[in-house]
Amino acid sequence: MSTFTDTLVNGNERAFKAETLTPMQKLTLKYVVFGLIYYGFAAIEGMLLRINQVEQIESIFFPKRYFAMLTAHPLVGIFGSSYLLVFGAFTFLVPFLLKKPLWSFKVANWTLWLIVVGVFTFWFDGFLTHYAPLYTLYWPLPADFSQFEPVAGAIFITGIALVMVGTLLFVLNIFKTLTYTPAGWGKQPTGRILGDALGLTTLRNFFTGRMRHSRETDHLVPLPVAAIARGTVDVALNALIITFTGVLILVYMIGELSGNSLKSTAVDALLYKNWYWWGLDLVADGLVLVFVAGSWYLLASLITGREVFMAKWARFALGLELVVSWTVWSHHLLSDQAQPAMLKVGSGEMVTAFELITQGLALFITVVTLWKARPLTMTNELKFLLGGLLGFGLAVPAGIMQADAGLNRILHNTQWIIGPHVHVAVLVGLTMTLYSAVYVLLPILTNGAKLYSQRLANIHFWCHLIGGVGMGAFMGMAGLQGMLRRTIYSDGEYRPYMILAAICGALLLIAFACFLINIVMTLGLKGAAGLFKKSPKPVEELVPGSIPEPVA
Repeated sequence: MSTFTDTLVNGNERAFKAETLTPMQKLTLKYVVFGLIYYGFAAIEGMLLRINQVEQIESIFFPKRYFAMLTAHPLVGIFGSSYLLVFGAFTFLVPFLLKKPLWSFKVANWTLWLIVVGVFTFWFDGFLTHYAPLYTLYWPLPADFSQFEPVAGAIFITGIALVMVGTLLFVLNIFKTLTYTPAGWGKQPTGRILGDALGLTTLRNFFTGRMRHSRETDHLVPLPVAAIARGTVDVALNALIITFTGVLILVYMIGELSGNSLKSTAVDALLYKNWYWWGLDLVADGLVLVFVAGSWYLLASLITGREVFMAKWARFALGLELVVSWTVWSHHLLSDQAQPAMLKVGSGEMVTAFELITQGLALFITVVTLWKARPLTMTNELKFLLGGLLGFGLAVPAGIMQADAGLNRILHNTQWIIGPHVHVAVLVGLTMTLYSAVYVLLPILTNGAKLYSQRLANIHFWCHLIGGVGMGAFMGMAGLQGMLRRTIYSDGEYRPYMILAAICGALLLIAFACFLINIVMTLGLKGAAGLFKKSPKPVEELVPGSIPEPVA
């Protein structure tokens, strides 16, 4: 048996060798590496913020730095970690599942580096300048020059803009891969493929009565790819809206820097908030729920070796979720007195409550697919998939509770919002689903490299599950007692809850450390470094049939 040092440098006994990989495998692993690095950034910052809620450390966390970190923390987690892991996985899986080459390897590479550089730009700007309008960027806060230097805001928005450009390139690559005709292939039926991917085929079957007799083989696009395509629509809309918002703020910053202040120019705050939350909510209630549902179906199918249960209705629900995601934003404005009552009741309460049906159906279909395939071996990917299902099973109802006008008056802007809903959804629901995907894809991406330690994988699972659910629960308890979010408390009124939440946060850090060590030990430092060396092979996309057959 090799020593720890030998293993770290040279890889494990089934040595991983980066030079044996195709450029596409290397690129996907780069997405994973940077996604995990930024997850580490967000996790460490989150823990520092949590420590400050237990015991304020004035020399390190004076208010400006605290709120700057609070601004960067969710953005690094969403754009730096989740986007990179999701985009990397889907850039790999779409051509895999369609059995055709990726449209552009160069565009995928540009997507990676634009997001990596963009995230570092706004994170480092916040670290240096303490620019801290918080991720909501409520007007006129981001352009308030009495609080923030214009140059700091300009750099911050530039970082966000780089991320959005990378995001739009991802959207372009996904849809071009769906619809283009590779060299030497027969002409692809572009319109039919696009219609099937976006759900028009299912919609036609539903209204013409063909739904009962339709089969999965009738579709041109596999179910997981249909989910990716529909989620990518929300990605595109979100990127356009955030880009427009960033340009608006940047215009004010540049005007101030050039001596042509726009302070007297009116921007209607309520209109701005509706516009901004419509775009931002496409990430939370559209992109996440649609992408996650598609990931569940793919993982369940790979784990069981079976077709997804009620696949035709899964397709229908994905299309319904996409439409619902465009109309739910007003639940963020239920406590805004100026918001029209029609929007509060229609969008904020009724349409939002419908997400309990669409996401509940996705959870039900996935669980039944797994149940019908019993007995199953409790592999890492199955454990983390079940953890992801549990996370959304807890977080979605918590969100529906917030979307009640009466309860919203109590819960709005408290730790309940960010705890049982946001952190449980992202840390337990989304992240555990992504971990399941990583465990599934790792042997495929590394040509069969064996995971270094199953014991570390088990510790990773339990610490992450207990830490994520526990932290969300204790934050929620503090919120029910009146603890506000985005607020520093000095009297220790909520300290017992924050101590318990901090212990759970430490479990999350332990889980991440175990996972990171396991991945590094599986690849070896030499193997990991080899990912960033130019491949001597031509850029050849992975060809169909390389995914091993799933074993029930």
